Amino acid sequence: MRFLLRRLAFYAFTAWAAITINFFLPRMMKGDPISAYLAKNQGKVSPDAIESLKTLFGMDNPKPLWQQYLDYWALLFKGDLGRSFSRGLAPVSEVISSALPWTIGLVGIATVLSFLIGTLVGSYIGWKRGSKADAVVPIATFFSTVPYFWMGLIVIAIFASRLGWFPASHAYGKGSAPAWDWGFIVEVIHHGFLPAATIVLASLGGWILGMRNMMVTVLDEDYITVAEAKGLTPRRVLMRYAARNAVLPQIQSFALSLGFIVGGTLVMELVFSYPGVGKLLLDATNSKDYPLMQGLFLVISLAVLVANILADAAYAVLDPRTRQMEA
Repeated sequence: MRFLLRRLAFYAFTAWAAITINFFLPRMMKGDPISAYLAKNQGKVSPDAIESLKTLFGMDNPKPLWQQYLDYWALLFKGDLGRSFSRGLAPVSEVISSALPWTIGLVGIATVLSFLIGTLVGSYIGWKRGSKADAVVPIATFFSTVPYFWMGLIVIAIFASRLGWFPASHAYGKGSAPAWDWGFIVEVIHHGFLPAATIVLASLGGWILGMRNMMVTVLDEDYITVAEAKGLTPRRVLMRYAARNAVLPQIQSFALSLGFIVGGTLVMELVFSYPGVGKLLLDATNSKDYPLMQGLFLVISLAVLVANILADAAYAVLDPRTRQMEA
């Protein structure tokens, strides 16, 4: 119980700090959203409309910063994230909810696949250290150093431009409308294959190397020697003792990766013109769209926080020593 209470208190403080930083950070930037909006729509906005915009966003008679901060918390508790300047004054929650499924579907599936494949392969080559399986190590090292955008440009050049097997951009074809039918799902999978493969290939090497190195370290521990001396099968020693302990650092890294899934992979979404949260965040920053920026930062921060809570829970299940240390 003490372990749980300490963790809850820590994450409550972290959530408060993230939300507070999220409030102040956009206000520290130069310029304001109305000026950016007017610069983008020169001559298209009447003086009356400008005054209405200032009234809507509280810029006609600005409140003290502390009052804005309290109002911000009040709106958060109501689920009101404001309205987006760059998206036709649409509610921020609707704008984010329209981009979030694309990012979670693409980056989420690719990250989970990369983690599972990398962890399994890393466990095997770590268990078979000194054998031919070590030939995977230099290959994994190479892929772990390749930037996302470079890998994306390579797969586009080969599989889209040269071979024509997959589309080079967008989440679905022009003229198609999102719908829950098999034809549209197949189209989305077809468009998403190259960006997903890019994420898997670019991140797979890191998971393989991390798990392999931890396996090599764990296999030198005394409890592995004792387990082997008891006559346990190699598979049981591998899965029950070696891999279970070696995967613990991977769990923490995986939790951070899950949290950043919500943020998307900005460069990848730009390379493939994918309508995800990463590209939305860049557009909001360029437009100085404070409400949308705040909403996106808030969602990303809370996603990382929730992922770390889940990682702590998984860590406690896999390694009871953590609960004993906190008791």
